[in-house]
Amino acid sequence: MNTGIRMVTRSRSRVPRIAAEGFGEELTQREAAAEGRKSHRPVKRPRKTQKLHVAYEVSSGEKGEDAEYLKMPVWEPQNWQQQLANIRIMRSKKDAPVDQLGAGHCYDASAPPKVQRYQILLSLMLSSQTKDQVTAGAMQRLRARGLTVESILQTDDDMLGRLIYPVGFWRNKVKFIKQTTAILHQHYEGDIPASVAELVALPGVGPKMAHLAMAVAWGSISGIAVDTHVHRITNRLRWTKKVTKTPEETRIALEEWLPRGLWSEINGLLVGFGQQICLPIHPQCQACLNQALCPAAQDL
Repeated sequence: MNTGIRMVTRSRSRVPRIAAEGFGEELTQREAAAEGRKSHRPVKRPRKTQKLHVAYEVSSGEKGEDAEYLKMPVWEPQNWQQQLANIRIMRSKKDAPVDQLGAGHCYDASAPPKVQRYQILLSLMLSSQTKDQVTAGAMQRLRARGLTVESILQTDDDMLGRLIYPVGFWRNKVKFIKQTTAILHQHYEGDIPASVAELVALPGVGPKMAHLAMAVAWGSISGIAVDTHVHRITNRLRWTKKVTKTPEETRIALEEWLPRGLWSEINGLLVGFGQQICLPIHPQCQACLNQALCPAAQDL
């Protein structure tokens, strides 16, 4: 009799299926055997992630609890600290021309601050390829006529040339002084820029002048001021990792390793040393405390 009910015959050979996701399904013996074989295979466990402890440099202003400072190996010259100490001893009297006639001594200290800064910049522009005594004389003549932005703009080129002669390249400097002064009048209200980038953009102003202007006029140490003296002496002492060909190359090389706290001292210290002992031609090695430590002295 067909009652509409379909009968399902279950085989006794079936075994309960391993419960999966809460369903009580069953599987055949063949499937169970396959499951059994699988269960005897080595179980691949996920590899345990190893936590790497990375040390890294933290930029200025970035500090964290987990940050670890990484001391990077920095090249530095042999015996430089002893050499520096010896130069300080030899320069202790402060009696070189730069100590009395340098950029920090050629301006009118009684003038308004803006005028003082302008005079400092002009003295630096005049000092290029010129002895300090000659620069000081030119500045004295300019100041006698009232050295301001306005007075220079009112001075014709011929008169300006006569006032600054015999500084090196005086004709070019007349042109640069007039151009720079006009820019300061038009764009800086008669003051000088307060950044190296703006200073070196002025006609006749190079990196050395810019860094010295920042230090003397603004009281800010922006970099090492490297002139021919600093360039020559640091190469003789092997204070650069390799021989440098220009003062700007020397500045970059020195700033890579010389502690920043010494940057302001180096220019005046080495310029005076170069004026008195470590001369461009026939250096006075016999009178130098660094004779035994100086690689260049060993080559002479």
